[in-house]
Amino acid sequence: MEASRPASADFSNYLGAVRRHWWLALAVTGAGLGAGAVLAQTMPKVYEASASVLVQAVDQDTNAQGGRTKGAVNLDTEAQLVGSGAVAVKAAALMRSDVSPIELARSVSVQVPANTTVLVITFKSDTPEGAQAGSHAFAEAYLRNREESARAQLDKQIQSLNLKVKQLTTTLTGINGRLATARKGSSTESNLQSLRNNSQNQLNSLTGRLNELTTTMVGGGSIISDSRLPDDPTSPNTLLNVGTGGMIGLLLGLVLAYLRERFDRRLVTATDVRDRGRVPVLAALDERSTPHFDDVLQPYGPGGRVFNRLRNEVLASLEGGDQIIVVTGTSRGSASTLVAANLAAALARTGSDVVLIGAHLPDSVVDAAPLARMLGVSAVPGLSDLLAGRVSLGRALQRTPRIPSLRVVTTGGAATAAGLMQSQRLKDTLETLRRQSQYVIIEAPSTSSSADAQSLASLADAAILAVELRRSRRPALLDATEQLQRVGTRLLGAVVMPRLAAIQPGQFPSPAVTLPPPVPDADTDGPTQQLSFARQRAAEQHSNDATAVIDLSSAGAAEGDDK
Repeated sequence: MEASRPASADFSNYLGAVRRHWWLALAVTGAGLGAGAVLAQTMPKVYEASASVLVQAVDQDTNAQGGRTKGAVNLDTEAQLVGSGAVAVKAAALMRSDVSPIELARSVSVQVPANTTVLVITFKSDTPEGAQAGSHAFAEAYLRNREESARAQLDKQIQSLNLKVKQLTTTLTGINGRLATARKGSSTESNLQSLRNNSQNQLNSLTGRLNELTTTMVGGGSIISDSRLPDDPTSPNTLLNVGTGGMIGLLLGLVLAYLRERFDRRLVTATDVRDRGRVPVLAALDERSTPHFDDVLQPYGPGGRVFNRLRNEVLASLEGGDQIIVVTGTSRGSASTLVAANLAAALARTGSDVVLIGAHLPDSVVDAAPLARMLGVSAVPGLSDLLAGRVSLGRALQRTPRIPSLRVVTTGGAATAAGLMQSQRLKDTLETLRRQSQYVIIEAPSTSSSADAQSLASLADAAILAVELRRSRRPALLDATEQLQRVGTRLLGAVVMPRLAAIQPGQFPSPAVTLPPPVPDADTDGPTQQLSFARQRAAEQHSNDATAVIDLSSAGAAEGDDK
């Protein structure tokens, strides 16, 4: 079961994704800021004005049981009445507006400050004058509506009292008529006297109440703070819109940066190789330590120290009897050539007898014979000549001038070795090199270009992947590891380096030191073979060094004499 990764590792991956795609997050954040600014400029402006109304209690006011506001007036109910249709109609008449009362009512809002009997009536409009007029009109219309409602209730009470007074007056008149005809001292007279007194008392009470109501002044409240002309619009808020747009843009930019990192198949950092490709990283070269196309790094330079550590890790990872290591790349290019040459040089500097085999056919004629340039040996004969049976192993092996314990088998002449990587001659050659040397490093082509890398890996004890960042892709890395697993070759890890620039014609110089041509094998090679190699060496030296001169006439004379 795979161990769970710590949260700090995931957080560092997120930060790495933002760091690698910071431009995307920055661009989207800038777009969000711009969108907020444009939105603030294009949105219609809204002005607000408020008027404060002190609500006074009238006789008909009653507060609901358990109401939120205390006192005789239920201010929550009054706040709802401000936006009612009756008030809106009166406000529209006061404003002399062509807008329907319903639309006007949607622009008004009411707030009830705590522990007060005050209503704060706010009106929104697209002009400062409209906001001021609307707030005042609704406050005035509310007070008028409240006064009219109170006056209507008072008129009903007065009308009811007048009716009762009229009824009592009629009753009292009838009692007085009956009392005038009653016999003095009789019980009838006594009863009528009692009824007249009661009726007179009720009439007096009703008359007093009627006089009180008739003289009552109706006042539902007053405007204690009238609306003022607003100076600035309340909406849109430019700062708020720009800030909100920037925050949304930042969040969207971070999400896009993560998604781009998540679905980007390129390998950008060594962490991608380790986490996304699940391949251990043995060494990571940076821009300062990455070798050029014709370099074998000095042992005490920045790149040399990296390969020295790589050598130590490889030696520690090898098991007993492991001698042959294949170095292949995940993408087409010279990455495997650089790693194989510098690893072989690092191993040879320890005094070990190391053989470097170039089995990587160059991708173009421009970068032909890379190992020959890097190590200062002849480009021919090489592996293709050896596997074709044109030369023996002794002739194909060349000792490098700067590192005596390192021998090289170059790629060879123009003839390709494709199709011969599983030949019995190659197997016999590797078995012979096992007995004659301590380590054999095979520079193989990339796993994505041909099946030769898999064929060579099947003959090796261990494998190393050379990964060019920003050029290699995750599917290619996964495919390379799968190819090695299928042939049973143990993968030690990967060497990671920045993307290498393409070689241009005339970019590389001639090697500083070049060995003399190999001595012909007396048993298998005659003058004709010697002439062929002489012509190949002359063509190679002519392409790399304009000053190189090889006397082909003597070789031709020798051929003529032999014939």
